Amino acid sequence: MNPTRSGFADINGASLYYEVAGVGEPLVMLHGHLVDCRQWDDQFAQFGATHTVVRYDARGMGQSNFPAAPFSHASDLRALLAFLQIEHAVLMGCSGGGGACIDFALLHPGMVDGLILVGSGLSGYQMDAQGPMPAVMVAYVDALRSGDTERAVELSLSIFTDGPRRRPEQVNAAARAKTRAMSVPLFARLTPPEAAPQGLTPPASERLGDIHAPTLVITGGEDNAMIQDIAAILLAQMPGAKAVVIPDAGHHPNLEHPKRFDQIVAAFLSDVPPHETR
Repeated sequence: MNPTRSGFADINGASLYYEVAGVGEPLVMLHGHLVDCRQWDDQFAQFGATHTVVRYDARGMGQSNFPAAPFSHASDLRALLAFLQIEHAVLMGCSGGGGACIDFALLHPGMVDGLILVGSGLSGYQMDAQGPMPAVMVAYVDALRSGDTERAVELSLSIFTDGPRRRPEQVNAAARAKTRAMSVPLFARLTPPEAAPQGLTPPASERLGDIHAPTLVITGGEDNAMIQDIAAILLAQMPGAKAVVIPDAGHHPNLEHPKRFDQIVAAFLSDVPPHETR
């Protein structure tokens, strides 16, 4: 892999940390919003041998700042790609990063060669429409609102990393520790009340049929019910979307089973048509 180029890009009033390496077709990695771009350490190294790989910290996460102004993760991605002079890419996003990929695909379909959605979020998804919020999720939201960082981190690990059926000691210890290490500074950072992400109108949940890029939906078999429900919606409404479930994995399956994850992604990438043929 070619040496990594890194820096900070002034994007829509924010300063976003990014890294670029490798050669070939672009593969852009958007991390989950409980962690930062280090989520993709293994994939950044692995796919830099075959692709131009890009990863970055979303605003307010990792090394990127969080100015007090409304914003859109999809708009930030568009501006970063322009800054890096990337005209099209396969987008790989986890959790909130997956939701941003979906929004971007609706706004800029010609720039998206393929989508890899990992435990993805979905703008417009109404969790309360599925019934009462689980008690552990209520406690998590309360901890976030009260600023109880330590409790919020531990509850997020319980909900998203462990999942509803596993005890902490049943989870890949290194993956759990890395997730915690990324989450602690993120949860400790106060979000400016004026800085709220802007969604699409109408939301992505009502427009999934408009996305025609090759799409792979990856979920961990032990992820929580909300993520499983979103995955089912994506598969039902996105034309041609394919699914892979990684057993014994929670919300960040690439951290728990990187070799298996990389094999799945490599197989998908090998089937993505060249951009010129789209």
